Amino acid sequence: MPTIRDLVSALRRRDGVDAVVVLGRDGLLIDGAVESGLDADGLAAHVPPLVGAASELAQALSRGPFGLSVLEYERGLAVVSAVSPDAFLLVLVRREANLAQLLFDLRRHRPQIAALI
Repeated sequence: MPTIRDLVSALRRRDGVDAVVVLGRDGLLIDGAVESGLDADGLAAHVPPLVGAASELAQALSRGPFGLSVLEYERGLAVVSAVSPDAFLLVLVRREANLAQLLFDLRRHRPQIAALI
């Protein structure tokens, strides 16, 4: 059976992926693989406040609980996904990455990812 480490490694090996971080809802790192110069613990700590704001917006919009967010920056994108009731997944990708395929795979495999956490 695959492990969280296997998931992180497989996502990190994708073309254009700079970082993969699995974290608890408290912002503590569960596992991660990041390019040199990035701090996995620091990245993990920044996700819960972001999800908190997105969850407040979801409540105001009556759209249901937070599921996934894509944030665009000058030098790439950040994908944040709720993968289980207790964990989030952060994937940093460069602009040339196949974002559509990544998003499709994250949605399609969400139950399998949740089972690993």
